[in-house]
Amino acid sequence: MGFIRNIKDEIKVIRERDPAIHSSMEVFLYPSFRVMMHYRFAHKLYLKKHYLLARFVSQRAARKTGIEIHPGAQIGSGFFIDHGTGVVIGETTIIGNNVTLYQGVTLGGTGKETGKRHPTLEDNVMVSAGAKVLGSFTIGANSKIGAGSVVLEEVPPNCTVVGVPGRIIKRENEVVIPRETMDQVHLPDPIKEDIQNLQKANSELTNRLLDLETELRQLRKDT
Repeated sequence: MGFIRNIKDEIKVIRERDPAIHSSMEVFLYPSFRVMMHYRFAHKLYLKKHYLLARFVSQRAARKTGIEIHPGAQIGSGFFIDHGTGVVIGETTIIGNNVTLYQGVTLGGTGKETGKRHPTLEDNVMVSAGAKVLGSFTIGANSKIGAGSVVLEEVPPNCTVVGVPGRIIKRENEVVIPRETMDQVHLPDPIKEDIQNLQKANSELTNRLLDLETELRQLRKDT
């Protein structure tokens, strides 16, 4: 019954979050579905300390789907990987419920840690395409990581992070439900904002210098 329930849960999650799905049968072709079926089995083997067999199952799934999930990772319910090619999830990663990852995401370590080496993603987190979350810290519930970001430190709940290295550019007290706001495109651009601020400051300084030069010429004429 557990296996059948897992299949039903995965079908439900994919149909809810991918508007391109037209039938439940299509779900069986999805890399996210296939890799999660392998992961659930591999994780059970890992917990029973059948490490070699668990790795065999997970690596077989990686070859078939392009998604690499270490069997030691802990993943909650409602997990969804959109497209999925290039996704890597490390051994000590902990993922909460209703988390969404896009293609090219890495939940990895920095190579300098032992024990808990990989990140923890709390409930309702969304990590956009190509983002890298590296280290043994926590991404708080309901937070978003923008496409291409590199996150190297803890993120509080209800935040939006973008950039390299990642910076918090939005923090709200209200809970955000990713299923309704799963938009990885319309995010603020802090680098663009910094450049615009510098351009404005430069323009103000230039105008001030021109005013001072005008005043200086006027003083010379008066004397």
